[in-house]
Amino acid sequence: MNKYKSILLEKARTLISEWTKNDRPVTHREVYKFLHSLSGTAPTIGLTELGASAACLIKNVKEDSDETWLKDELFLFLSDLLTILYEEDANMAATGTGSAAGGGISKQLVILIDDDTALLMYIKDELEKQNYAVIAFAEPERAAASLFDLEPDCIIIDVHMHSRNGLDVLTDLKRKMKKRFIPVIMISVDSSKATRMKSYELGADDFIPKPFDLDEFSVRVRRQTEKKRDIDELVMIDELTRVFNRKYLRDSFERIRAQIIREKQHLSAAVIDLDHFKKINDKYGHLAGDKVLVRFADLLKRSIRPSDLPYRFGGEEFLLLLPKTEAEEAKKVLERILAEFSEVTFSEGGESFSCTFSAGIAQFEDYMDYHVLMDLADSTLYEAKKKGRGRVLINDSSSPARKKVLHVGIIDDDPIIRTILQDLFRKSRLSKRLEFDIRLFQDGMSFLESDWYGDGKDDEFFIILDGVLPEMDGIEVLKKIRQLEDQKKYTVIMLTARKSEEDIAKALHYGADDYLTKPFKLAELESRLQHLIKRVKHIEVPLKSTDI
Repeated sequence: MNKYKSILLEKARTLISEWTKNDRPVTHREVYKFLHSLSGTAPTIGLTELGASAACLIKNVKEDSDETWLKDELFLFLSDLLTILYEEDANMAATGTGSAAGGGISKQLVILIDDDTALLMYIKDELEKQNYAVIAFAEPERAAASLFDLEPDCIIIDVHMHSRNGLDVLTDLKRKMKKRFIPVIMISVDSSKATRMKSYELGADDFIPKPFDLDEFSVRVRRQTEKKRDIDELVMIDELTRVFNRKYLRDSFERIRAQIIREKQHLSAAVIDLDHFKKINDKYGHLAGDKVLVRFADLLKRSIRPSDLPYRFGGEEFLLLLPKTEAEEAKKVLERILAEFSEVTFSEGGESFSCTFSAGIAQFEDYMDYHVLMDLADSTLYEAKKKGRGRVLINDSSSPARKKVLHVGIIDDDPIIRTILQDLFRKSRLSKRLEFDIRLFQDGMSFLESDWYGDGKDDEFFIILDGVLPEMDGIEVLKKIRQLEDQKKYTVIMLTARKSEEDIAKALHYGADDYLTKPFKLAELESRLQHLIKRVKHIEVPLKSTDI
């Protein structure tokens, strides 16, 4: 039976891939044929849920019509079915009966969670040699807090840790991930049947006993990351909110842009950010935050036309493209949605709360590319938040987009290191989209005595901190940083001239987001920065390390 499931899923994947890549319209006749085949065959070979979804959808498709779907509308229409299809495909791949995974060789991110720092450093070094980006956590709580910002391709967790049992960490992560597919590998010296079974029951995708053969370990990590890449390439719908994800944004924008220019129509883009969302997560928990996101997305979808395209841009941020719509008309739509959303009451833990959003709107002009339009809308959102939130503003297209500010602090007593790091940021391709406020400090005391790192309010701070400093050790500076409020604003990468396990263990224990041993290659630092800088809102990080 698995053989026939594999064949059906592969055919479905191939057809959907063709629809995604092909520029020609998709007819009702083609969609009907696809759904008819699934509704009849899938239940027969054991894919009951897939067949039921196809049977439900087929009622809304014209059997003999050459009427065509807009591609964006079609994939929203098929979204629930596609989710089921890809989940089945992932299950088949996990059992080794699915098709071989493919994909390119772009660097993927692995998160390690283990308080055995000797093993942590060893695995990190070996995986980085194989072109993975690796971020290590000795503290499970920090790993959980970083999950949504870092968007890892695989998570590796040790079952037995002093501070917390790895199975509890797995349970917590799976609860937070919900339907997001991020493969998890458990490792342990305890390879008993009970531990293995419990790991799989809690959602682990693989279990590797210690000690392990590094070659086999690497193959099993690669298998999971390749499966993640395959699914990501096909899934265009955000699992939680059921709107398009940002991976689909660029392609769909280019198609709409060409159509708008050809037909001489208007196009408006709105960047939307839920107000004080982090406080909701901190006070009521991520599950409550998820409820707010889902409720907002449902309201957004109900309030727009079929031709309007909603995307989840990341976290609590959304984007809405409104073809054939002027900015003033788009503002009326967003203000109507804002009024309705602000009246929604959420209940959690015996308390009630409500939420608003801020939005920035920019109207497309022929000279604009993707980045220009998004930057204009984003800078207008920034102004809306500065003016008190809970409002919708339109950008004055005659004014240049205001870049988002990233405060970069470089704390190192070596002037050469300070200079090359400053130059690295200034020459960065990201400087086209970010305004870097770079401050140099020759020791920890001068940094702590400055009021620079407390001025940013909603802005983010990226701090590169040397572990060995005069007067005050870098670890002491790190401790002080981690005592500040709103920790999500501060990303810290430690530099050390010592490969001491104790030094690195301290850095990880006290909250460093990553570490790098001197002497380091700039290309390696660039690679680390690419992933860590994802925590900055609205920033798309280039794929090549040379682009930073």
